[in-house]
Amino acid sequence: MSDQAKFQAAQKTIVRNEQFIRMADELKPELFNEEVEPTQLVRVEADETAMHGWRAVRDAEIDALENRELGKGQSAIADFGDHRVGYVSFEVRPVGSPPDAPLKLRLTFGEMPVEMAVPFASYKGWISSSWLQEETLYVDVLPGKVILPRRYSFRYMKIEVLDTSPKYRVSFFNLKCATVTSAYRANVIPLDHADPLLSDIDRVSVKTLEDCMQDVFEDGPKRDRRLWLGDLRLQALANYATFRNDVLVKRCLYLFAGVPDERGRVSANLFIAPELIADDTYLFDYSLFFTVTLYDYYEATGDAVTLKDLWPIARRQVELALERLDDRGVVRDEETWWSFIDWHESLNKQAPSHAVLIYALRRASRLAEAVGCASEGEFERRLTDAERAAMEALWDADQGFFVSGEERQVSWAAQIWMALAEVLPREENKALMKRLLTQRPEISPTTPYMYHHLAEALLAVGLKDEAVEFIKSYWGGMLKNGADTFWELYDPGNPDFSPYGSPLINSYCHAWSCTPTYLIRHYRL
Repeated sequence: MSDQAKFQAAQKTIVRNEQFIRMADELKPELFNEEVEPTQLVRVEADETAMHGWRAVRDAEIDALENRELGKGQSAIADFGDHRVGYVSFEVRPVGSPPDAPLKLRLTFGEMPVEMAVPFASYKGWISSSWLQEETLYVDVLPGKVILPRRYSFRYMKIEVLDTSPKYRVSFFNLKCATVTSAYRANVIPLDHADPLLSDIDRVSVKTLEDCMQDVFEDGPKRDRRLWLGDLRLQALANYATFRNDVLVKRCLYLFAGVPDERGRVSANLFIAPELIADDTYLFDYSLFFTVTLYDYYEATGDAVTLKDLWPIARRQVELALERLDDRGVVRDEETWWSFIDWHESLNKQAPSHAVLIYALRRASRLAEAVGCASEGEFERRLTDAERAAMEALWDADQGFFVSGEERQVSWAAQIWMALAEVLPREENKALMKRLLTQRPEISPTTPYMYHHLAEALLAVGLKDEAVEFIKSYWGGMLKNGADTFWELYDPGNPDFSPYGSPLINSYCHAWSCTPTYLIRHYRL
């Protein structure tokens, strides 16, 4: 069966709740705009000490662009001074004889200098090259104004003149970006922190969240530009500590609840336009995060009406997850991409996924109590059973770690999620995390998503200093490497890591990386 046929078959199983979809539509946010201009012209230079081997270097004042006459094969790079998400416009005029042929341009937008230096034609990754932000266009009438219809996510904009005619050259002026976000900056209380590095990390975290807050909480404004449940959960936590656009969280929850499949499963992600479509990707941990996100939302807002509306969907995610238990009471493992957890290609997902189930069960039990659900006691019983199974089947007392899969893999992810799930008593939990930091298993975190859970696990067991150290070294490492917003992927031991085959396609403003502002503010670090 082709991919298209599989997707069409999956869509036939979707059970649309039109009431929930209408409610979500009514919660569509106001978008705020700001017009910004580039601050300077830059050039990119090879530098093996820089991220991905390229650094942006000041070339000239931005006013110099208007006085540059660019002909065939010439280019200029405008630096907008910070990460921007929005719509670009500029004006162009001919210099020399009257233009006797159209102007052919290539515009390249990049969040990082590497995107200005490495030709996109060299990309050989496995996800679509159409995510690379590039536009080839023709200007038939000069002088003229160009307004680009696509939204771009970038700091740098390269203008290349591909062709004119021998009789004329061109100059560019009035470059602008109309930025767009649903985040209202005035709601954020400025962080007055004694540690300047934590202040900088908080500021960039807030900027990351702001640029991902659009019509929904996008995972990344460059890529994938849609609503993912794992990202939503973390964005919502950061939002509660900053912008307090709680209505946007509510909208996203209703969107997911509006398109479950015939078994009641919520998709891992949604396409919002031109109409609401549930993707045919279903992930064990992400489905459970619907329940967890609803719990966090209720804790933050006390919105009992939304809880009552969405509780049946939240409960169903836990029920479906429990169907996956084997005869030992442990989440069943398999070779497919059934659970996300992290991008590490060798990571076995069984133990961390079982811990996510325990984490979700604990919160489902509390939600059941809040709505007066008769099955509250059943959740408590299943929670106890899942914890017992974890200790009997996954705990290796000799190693002092939880193990995962047939190979009894010891990973950071398994210990982190078991600590967050509170499977061990508090002091033993603390000892587990200390042991993790000392022995450092080979299967380590590869994404800010997993590093967030590491930092929160350390805070949960009382290792505050260690958590702060990880936040400062990891997110601070991104800052040292030129981050204006925090990235989808950052492996300090392998800076060029990309699960997609090339760092060109990586997202450098990504939702799951915005959580230090939550950690710093919520835990008063």
